[in-house]
Order: sequence, then structure tokens, then C-alpha cells
Amino acid sequence: MPEISRAFAVWVTGLPASGKSVLTAALVKRFNERGLQSVVLESDALRKLFSTETHYDDQDRDYFYGSIAFIGKVLTDHGLSVIFDATANKRAYRDRARREIHQFLEVYVDTPLEVSMQRDPKGIYRKALSGEATHVPGIQAEYEPPLKPDVVVHGDRENPDDASRRIVDALDARGWLSPRENRQQ
Repeated sequence: MPEISRAFAVWVTGLPASGKSVLTAALVKRFNERGLQSVVLESDALRKLFSTETHYDDQDRDYFYGSIAFIGKVLTDHGLSVIFDATANKRAYRDRARREIHQFLEVYVDTPLEVSMQRDPKGIYRKALSGEATHVPGIQAEYEPPLKPDVVVHGDRENPDDASRRIVDALDARGWLSPRENRQQ
């Protein structure tokens, strides 16, 4: 029986409504097709577990992203690969996870703010512009794009299935997928 590679983490980052969740879904599907189990750490779902009232200010974000980086480390240390579906508007949040998780791939969904604002499925930008929300990345809070992302996806014009294939190719190139996961389907 071939040895299984250590688990890895993929952090999918970008502005709200940039296409992170659609890309994550495509990546999970591709992993499933290859027999690779993964855990998605989706920020909106986790926030509801951590707190009944989130302010999205720097203090809340520091705590939240530190917590999910820790969870990702624990899961990967126990052999489960992780996909972070989380804006993480500061590089420091993603860099912390990179330092703590040995096999870490950062994917930047580069979508223009105007396109993200037009999509706005959760009404985040509408709330920011009306004053209902006060810490929205790209509007009131700065979004710091990665300086050297491992994979860049153009969320305004790239097909999520094609982008997920490029992410799997990047994982393959690093040798992070086990032999079973590397075989052709």
C-alpha cells in the first residue's frame, strides 16, 4: 500500500463576492473525483459558531482568523486536507496559517471591486454603502491582496472548473497528492 502524503491546506482569498465559494465548490468536486477527502472551513459558517454577534472590526478578525488557522493546523496535522474559503483581508492572517501549516497553498481570486459589488449575493456591499455595515473589505476595510500567491484566479473571467484544475495541478507539482490521488480518472 503506497504511503499517503501529508495533508495540505489551500486558502482561497479575495474580496467578498469575488467567486471564492464557487471556486471552492469546484475544487471540492475535483478532489472528490480523485478520491481526496477535504474539509472546507468557510468563514461565514464558522463565524456563526464562534460568536452570536460579530462586529467585523480588527479585534474580531484577529481572533477569528487566528482561530481558523489553528483549526486548519489541527486538521492537517491529523491527516485531513483543508480548504479555507475566507476573505482574510489582511496578509498577516493568511501568513500566520502559512507559517503554521507545513503544506500551504494560497489562491488569490482576483476580481475587480466593481464586479464583486455587482454580484453582491449577500448584500454586503449594499449594507456598506448604506452605512448598515462598517467594516467591509474593499469599502471601509482595506483588502491586502497576496504579494506572491501560489495561484491567481481571475474571478471575473475564468471558469471555476478550469481554475480548480490549475489548483490541483499546483498541488500535484508540489507532490502533495498521494499516488492514489495522482492517477488519471
